[in-house]
Amino acid sequence: MDAITVASVLTGLQRGDLPLDAAVRALLAGRPQALPNSEETDEAHIDLARQARCGFPEVVYSPGKPTEAIVQVFESQLARGQECFATRISTEQAEGVQRRLPAARHNAVARTMRLSPERDPATGEQTPAGRVVVVTAGTSDRPIAEEALETVRWMGVSAELIVDVGVAGPHRLLEKLPRLAGADAVIVVAGMEGALPSVVGGWVDVPIVAVPTSVGYGASFGGVTALLGMLNSCASNVTVVNIDAGFKAGYVCGMIARRCAAARAQ
Repeated sequence: MDAITVASVLTGLQRGDLPLDAAVRALLAGRPQALPNSEETDEAHIDLARQARCGFPEVVYSPGKPTEAIVQVFESQLARGQECFATRISTEQAEGVQRRLPAARHNAVARTMRLSPERDPATGEQTPAGRVVVVTAGTSDRPIAEEALETVRWMGVSAELIVDVGVAGPHRLLEKLPRLAGADAVIVVAGMEGALPSVVGGWVDVPIVAVPTSVGYGASFGGVTALLGMLNSCASNVTVVNIDAGFKAGYVCGMIARRCAAARAQ
């Protein structure tokens, strides 16, 4: 068995995605030949070793890619037992992928697609590790929030969404505070002036990843105003990702939640 395969098995065991008995069977089975670190197709050069190095497989950024490229990446990852995920996928691309891979799940609001390899019947679905809450200031911010939500769930973390609790109606956030309790991290998605992350930061004791969105009138400058406001937050537990970067916020918070869950298990 090659080093990459061993690392993949041990990573799955460490993360809790692979039961001990399944890991032992995989290691005892061995492989007659080393598996490649990558695979080249007509449309892509797929990094199949990323899960072993970084904990999670390569993610497909869909804009500009032919549907066949997305299918080829997914098929290569499935052959290695990896979870598949694509962001910013169009309806046309999603329909093309589902014609080839009917089990793929498309979230049209988030513009994402997820596909899981077939699991051992004895193992079943994996129990989510950790918990992340995604909060939006307005309903217009929901597509970016949904992208973050789908990312967290792809990473095997429990996630829930709280919508439309912006600062113009401050009582709405107070009503939702019990749902923030127990989260390992919180994602706050807001456009306009981007004030909500600072407010949420004053109510919780966990990391907050703020996502500025390009929602707003002219002086919002396509999300720049929200970005600068969040970067200047006086709440010490707030950090910021790029404009409309729901995936990046979801990925970072997913990693935080999984680490927290592992620490609690120990």
